[in-house]
Amino acid sequence: MTKTITGSIRAAIILSLLTSGSQAVARDSCSRDWVCVDAKEGRDHVEIYVENLKPYPLTISLRASTRNLEPPGRQTITETVSGGDRKLILRMDQVDTSRDWHYRYWYDWTIGSLHVKHDDGHLYRFPYASGNSYYVLQGFGSRFSHTGLEEFAVDFHMRVGTPIHAARGGTVVQVVEEHLRGCWEEGCGKYANFIVILHSDGSTGEYYHLKNDGSYVEPGDHVTQGQLIGLSGNTGHTTMPHLHFAVYEAVAWGNTRSIPIRFNSAKGVVSRPRRGGRYIAD
Repeated sequence: MTKTITGSIRAAIILSLLTSGSQAVARDSCSRDWVCVDAKEGRDHVEIYVENLKPYPLTISLRASTRNLEPPGRQTITETVSGGDRKLILRMDQVDTSRDWHYRYWYDWTIGSLHVKHDDGHLYRFPYASGNSYYVLQGFGSRFSHTGLEEFAVDFHMRVGTPIHAARGGTVVQVVEEHLRGCWEEGCGKYANFIVILHSDGSTGEYYHLKNDGSYVEPGDHVTQGQLIGLSGNTGHTTMPHLHFAVYEAVAWGNTRSIPIRFNSAKGVVSRPRRGGRYIAD
């Protein structure tokens, strides 16, 4: 019933380094083909760069713990890095040049931009075929699991293999479809199949619990609103076959926050899908 980000979309890295600062060195850490963090050490300072290996924005959070190194401001930073960009995210200067320094850092990321300027005038379509309707298991604010960051998500009860259509056009940025398992125990979220579509305003439309090998799109594809993109399933953290759909903006530490949206139905605009409702896709 819930969206759980898996390690394929984010990772946390911890590096612990001790050096005298006697010579300039560089230490790289890359997380698959998503993000590289490059710590360049000079004689009296350390500069930490972040490189986005993807062609679309990623939001990165980084926190440093130091000894005998002092950043000019915050030791925890969250910033959006544009596609293909490399950015200096933190500089730390040695305090006492007669002593060694020590530092550790952690980082995490997610797809999309901070402080998305969502197009609130946009009408989304329900993510299934025109003329069809499906029972809403959880709507906006449902207490079971649609609270906090997930407040504006919707779960639609669907048989495995139900066609899923894009609620809004955009660029496919991630597809996971290799999993077979659905369960409710802790850690089951890593088995979810899903599709993430990046919208023009930097938000993402995300479709979860899809069928094994149930995607009809690939990363880099441009899709239009209403296009068939995949098949529903029962994978990941779930108790029954359903589709979890929401639109998100990036926030700190690899998390995303759902955004309130409006849907166009055959009977008019739906501003707040509710549990137990059935809405005919227009």
